[in-house]
Amino acid sequence: SCRGCAGGRERLAQKVSGTAQRLREAVESAMPKLLAIDDARAAEPIAEGKWSRKETLGHLIDSASNNHGRFVRAALSDQLIAHGYEQERWVALQSYASAPWASLAALWREFNLHIARVIEAMPDEARTRLRAAHNVDEVGWKVVPKSEPVTLDYFMNDYVDHLEHHLRQILG
Repeated sequence: SCRGCAGGRERLAQKVSGTAQRLREAVESAMPKLLAIDDARAAEPIAEGKWSRKETLGHLIDSASNNHGRFVRAALSDQLIAHGYEQERWVALQSYASAPWASLAALWREFNLHIARVIEAMPDEARTRLRAAHNVDEVGWKVVPKSEPVTLDYFMNDYVDHLEHHLRQILG
């Protein structure tokens, strides 16, 4: 094995652990702030016509659920084709608005800490493989045109960007 190759693998490993670490830090930094919000305030809409903090956190739980599966399936495929989901209907169907705030926060935390472990365990080859067949133009938070190949690494970072965006909304 050449010295340069080892350095390349080391940089890739740092990038993966960086994504996982960024996710962990976002979650652990947000938890005390989330738990400082009382249940009544969490049930109020963030803005007129918008979801409440409970519903927004519920959306992040749905995002975790969907993306966990997306990441694992993509690692086993030469494509990055992810099923979309009807966000408004998912949030309503699961009654996040009436769920206990602390329970939602705990579920969100644990699910995301698991996703951080999944990101760290992801083989470099699966994470960095360019995939010409993808639908990140449809399901990504920051879309990639269908004509441009994409990596799972990009998609995992996009997940963390989306999570951080909604945390800013929840925490104001």
